[in-house]
Amino acid sequence: MNASSPTNKSGDHGIVLLRSEELLNWSRESSLWPLTFGLACCAIEMMGSMASSYDLERFGIFPRPSPRQSDIMIISGTVTYKMADRIRRLYEQMAEPRYVISMGSCSNCGGPYWQHGYHVVKGVDKIIPVDVYVPGCPPRPEALIDGFLKLQEKIRQEKPLTGTALTGENPERL
Repeated sequence: MNASSPTNKSGDHGIVLLRSEELLNWSRESSLWPLTFGLACCAIEMMGSMASSYDLERFGIFPRPSPRQSDIMIISGTVTYKMADRIRRLYEQMAEPRYVISMGSCSNCGGPYWQHGYHVVKGVDKIIPVDVYVPGCPPRPEALIDGFLKLQEKIRQEKPLTGTALTGENPERL
């Protein structure tokens, strides 16, 4: 073949031009490892979203059993004051940057139990900062997948080299 004729007629020679922040955000959003923390009926829907019918692994989401291997915590179910200390401890053991998805009305705002129970926390955001709220009682697996897509959008907008993702407090949370 002639050296002057291109082998690839599309003009693409395999060179990718990205800013380093875009590359870091792409790698972080493409490999999300959630720490699953199922407390009630929402945990069944969370498990269903990771089963073969919905397959969260196609988005690069793979559940991990340890907080030291995770970068997302999914709180699904009723949070009691007895569990609040444990949730906070697990959150602090996660590496930075860390994210929280609150799944279901019980973890979002106490659900139907907060009016008649003194033991129910009126939302997990009273304990740890929440990035994405997934509404429903219990929310369907499609809603959790939508929550992950919203979290990926949020990660895509971060600027990790300037320090907004590496600090403990995100300015949007305040």
